[in-house]
Amino acid sequence: MKRKNAFTMIELIFVIVVIGILASIAMPKLWVTRTDAIIAKGRAEVSTIRSAIATERQKSLLGGNASYLSTLDSNNSGSITMFGAIMQYGQSSSDKPGHWSHTAGTNTYTYHIDYDKNVTFTYNSTTGMFDCDHTDQNCKDLTE
Repeated sequence: MKRKNAFTMIELIFVIVVIGILASIAMPKLWVTRTDAIIAKGRAEVSTIRSAIATERQKSLLGGNASYLSTLDSNNSGSITMFGAIMQYGQSSSDKPGHWSHTAGTNTYTYHIDYDKNVTFTYNSTTGMFDCDHTDQNCKDLTE
């Protein structure tokens, strides 16, 4: 009698069904983890930006200038770099999740948590505040 060393069709279908069930359970948990990571990244970046604003203010005070920076961006050879005035490595504008975008000519910056979830921050050059609307839950997630 000849022995077969292969799987039967029923065994293969059973394995595929089990893998499908496991994937349907795991995927939503992975998406939540991704969003949590993007929010954590945003929190760190907001803290870094606020700290950089305070550092630049201290440098100005030591130099005898009591005013805050008028803009957070730098203009190098006609190319605008977001946060280039306060950070060694500025950022380019992007509307992808986990990135910042900038409204040209304003002190308004948007952090993109997801394609449909955004938080808008405004830099006030009079007070040095970099903040968002705290009635928005996404703002609370990034700043509290």
